[in-house]
Amino acid sequence: MNTPPASIGILGLGLVGQALAARLKACGHQVAGCDPSSSARSAAQVLGVVLVADAAALALQCEVVLVCVLDDAALKACAAALADDPQTLELVISCVTASVQATNDAETALRRRGVDFADMPLLGSSRQIAQGEALGLLGAHDRLLERWGSLFIDICPKYRHVGQQGFGVRAKLACNLVLGLNRAALAEGLALATTLGLDGMKFLDLLRESPAYSRAVDVAGARMVKQDFTPASRIRQHRKDLSLILGEGEQSGLALSLTAAHAALLDRAIAQGLGDLDNVAVIAAILPQAQAQAQAQAPAHAPAHATPTSS
Repeated sequence: MNTPPASIGILGLGLVGQALAARLKACGHQVAGCDPSSSARSAAQVLGVVLVADAAALALQCEVVLVCVLDDAALKACAAALADDPQTLELVISCVTASVQATNDAETALRRRGVDFADMPLLGSSRQIAQGEALGLLGAHDRLLERWGSLFIDICPKYRHVGQQGFGVRAKLACNLVLGLNRAALAEGLALATTLGLDGMKFLDLLRESPAYSRAVDVAGARMVKQDFTPASRIRQHRKDLSLILGEGEQSGLALSLTAAHAALLDRAIAQGLGDLDNVAVIAAILPQAQAQAQAQAPAHAPAHATPTSS
């Protein structure tokens, strides 16, 4: 059986939750959601999301709930709330970039109450997620592919099944390490090129024809040159991911020196007030000329949906 669920819940209506809501609505699904942030709820309501009070309400009316929160603590709290009284709930899909241990803990809490669990963190910005251009890294038992395969495609047409539960987040952390370093290397190279007098856009064209090319050139390059730091992702959130990566590396006996240097660079950006800007604003922590423009674009305070309960 591979029939679509009657209603899909989204727990956490920040950037990722809103992007997934837009995707699922475009695919014809009924979507309900909750978030403590009034601004996140308002944005989701505009997308056609039916707002409910809390996780218990989602478990009451939804067969499937997507968890789109910020960190380990929020993921475990959501899993516990959903497991408390599952009602009609059959499957929880975590889209959280969390630690391996927290993901395993969430799966255990839900499995004990008869609820299936999959982890499907997404590689890409909220814009790419909404447009179906992100890459989903699915950790799930094979039988869940048979039962929910069409839903996984609706969530992320480009998903890849990377193993059992918990392997999605393992793959996401390793991919995020490479992704972040590619972006930081682009920012540093672009800062050097423009400081030496090269035209930024022409330098991006050179990179596209050179062995130094990575997809970061196409995804982030023009925005770095134009100093457009409107958030489709956030420096602060990626810094959280780097903490997870460094933690997993330490537990595995790996000295991830480049990632440690990247974390220090993001710490500098956050100290300059850039933490709630898009990840492309990392260039402003390197290039003095970009810093004033970035600070002008930074919100006066952290947005409400950048709380531990939404991502």
